[in-house]
Amino acid sequence: MSSRSVSPVAAIRLTYGLLLRQLLTLGRVLALLAVGIGVALVALAIGLADDIDEPLEAAVGVIAGLGFVVVVPVVSLVFASAALGDAREDGTLVYLWLRPIDRWPVVVAAWLAALTVSLPVTIVPLAVGAGLSGGGAELVNATVLAAVVGVVSYSALFVLLGLLVKNAIVWGLGFVLIWEGVIATFASGVASLTIARYTRTIITAITEVDIELGGSSLTVGIVVPLVVAVAALVAASVRLRSMDIA
Repeated sequence: MSSRSVSPVAAIRLTYGLLLRQLLTLGRVLALLAVGIGVALVALAIGLADDIDEPLEAAVGVIAGLGFVVVVPVVSLVFASAALGDAREDGTLVYLWLRPIDRWPVVVAAWLAALTVSLPVTIVPLAVGAGLSGGGAELVNATVLAAVVGVVSYSALFVLLGLLVKNAIVWGLGFVLIWEGVIATFASGVASLTIARYTRTIITAITEVDIELGGSSLTVGIVVPLVVAVAALVAASVRLRSMDIA
């Protein structure tokens, strides 16, 4: 391998700008934003209803059940899997390899580019929905924190997935719907291996509303997904280093 002379910071900056421009397509952003707005509208309906005995529990159920089972993982999947997956398909990675840069800054830049788009697309509609649901400041705060932790972790996993398989969207949806959704719900023994367990834990710890899979401490709910994110980024760096891009 030839000597890599570009500093990691410069490599991240270069790659981040290039990949962010590719991810920021109006149609993609609007389509995914519409999903979050749909959840916000459901939350608004909960807030306007006057025949609900436990409005906070109902609001938490909507935010946790739709926001963190659908919006957060799906938005993260679309942007993160495309960050390097699309770049590999259209030859952008070949262009990057012509410059003297290492592999791991490319992975970090792809992850940061995905976060730049995914965080506002998820946080804004879900936080608005939490506020409109009547859940109060605690639910809004819990929603924002859980969304940040969830997007950070899912994005790292899906950057890796985009390097491992073609049609990462299909594989990722299978992961979200089957593993994070069905298996985690009905096989409690493997729930600790899902990100959904920890985003729900954050919501439960802050709002004190018991929901399914939300049984650990706030610290565990934050730390475990962040550890997963670091591990996924390391694995993605190793994978990218071993790939034949040309």
